[in-house]
Amino acid sequence: MQNIISIGLEEAKIIATAARAKAVDEGWTVVIAILDAGGHLILLERADGTQLGSIQVAQDKAKTALMFKRPSKALEDAVLSGKVHMAKLTGALPIEGGLPLVMDGAIVGAIGVSGVQSFQDGAVALAGAAALAP
Repeated sequence: MQNIISIGLEEAKIIATAARAKAVDEGWTVVIAILDAGGHLILLERADGTQLGSIQVAQDKAKTALMFKRPSKALEDAVLSGKVHMAKLTGALPIEGGLPLVMDGAIVGAIGVSGVQSFQDGAVALAGAAALAP
């Protein structure tokens, strides 16, 4: 039986702080959602003024990255390249802004960001994910 490694609240706070710093530096208001390795929400942060719809979208982007073991942008790129059937994968939101969180080669959670243009959401998520790297 394999041990499941997952981030906890302390790691989620570090990730969220880095992501928030990027969003604030850019002047973007976003929702940041961080999931553990089981897909459960650990931390959700909504900047003042961010549209309410982004709360669920950020979680869905994170869940997509976790369940498909790749950035949500990879699915977006597949759809945009003509593989439109990828848009119908159960549980997938093929829009940039979701990233798996990796430690020692294992996926230990995911981050999802929503609130601005998807490439900007992706930049915020990347800043958060980078904070987890050694």
